[in-house]
Amino acid sequence: MKNRREFLQKSALGIAGLAMAPSWLQGAPALIKSWNKPDSEINGVKIGCITYSFRSMPDQSAEATLKYVVDSGLSSIELMGDPAESFAGMPAPTFNRIKAFQLGGKQRRGETLTEDEKKELADLQAQSQAYTKVVADWRATADMKKFEQVRKMYKDAGVSIYAFKPNAFGQNNTDADIAYGMNAAKALGASHVTLEHPSDDAHTLRLGKLGEKYKMGVGYHGHEQETFTFWDTALAQSSANGLNLDAGHYIAAGHPDVLQLIEKQHARIFSMHTKDRQTPANGKGNLAWGTGDTPIGDILKLMQKNKYKFPATIELEYQVPEGSDAVKEVQKCVEFCRKALA
Repeated sequence: MKNRREFLQKSALGIAGLAMAPSWLQGAPALIKSWNKPDSEINGVKIGCITYSFRSMPDQSAEATLKYVVDSGLSSIELMGDPAESFAGMPAPTFNRIKAFQLGGKQRRGETLTEDEKKELADLQAQSQAYTKVVADWRATADMKKFEQVRKMYKDAGVSIYAFKPNAFGQNNTDADIAYGMNAAKALGASHVTLEHPSDDAHTLRLGKLGEKYKMGVGYHGHEQETFTFWDTALAQSSANGLNLDAGHYIAAGHPDVLQLIEKQHARIFSMHTKDRQTPANGKGNLAWGTGDTPIGDILKLMQKNKYKFPATIELEYQVPEGSDAVKEVQKCVEFCRKALA
């Protein structure tokens, strides 16, 4: 009883004191609600991260991914498909996707595969095709409430999801697959989905029209094929089409006019991957921020000056140093942004 009386007395005094407090303190409940939550909007510039940056971390679940994001100090993200889809119950792959990616990449680069590697790749590709059918069947009846649960879990931790990148928007995907991906993105609270630019005008037209139908933006990512006019056809095809610009790859492609590109296309940039790469003359390396040729600081200051609303998305692609991990390196990238925007 004594403890209860003390609690009531202190509560009453606290409420009375709050009523007489300055206006900024009267917002204390809101301050308490946001206490200890990340905030990566830095002096007017939204800094985010693609969760691909945490691919080297041991646990790839939605819950673990959220912890990596919060520990990195980030309050907004581009979410890869796996964490959300596994949470929603998508069947796990039955084959070694990493090995398939490695061997497939070797083949695409024109490197010679041994006979054993050729057999292994053919077997992995057959397993991949079978798994694609299993996934398509699951997606046809996927419960969107599961994605809403992911959204709430992240929001409660102070993290918003502005983009979603499942493997559902390729040329071989059906309209039903694409509809699933866009509806899942909407359930997650995303404004747009992202994918690698397919270099196929018919497909960007198809995606743009489906984006209009489902009220979802479609951001096209580019690698070293990016040019100043790379996105022009897709942009002309549909108002739902936009850029998922990669400033680092643009520099590695040998283009010096990334600031001009941003100024020209800012209204159609849905999000921008940010990394520090070298020019072709310097070897195209992917380096720790501040040691390459991408003018990250100038890009951030341009966004700040012109009040651009699209996020700068940290994408960790340089080699994680021994003794560190992806979270620590993303933290360094966030700190780079804070100093650049101070």
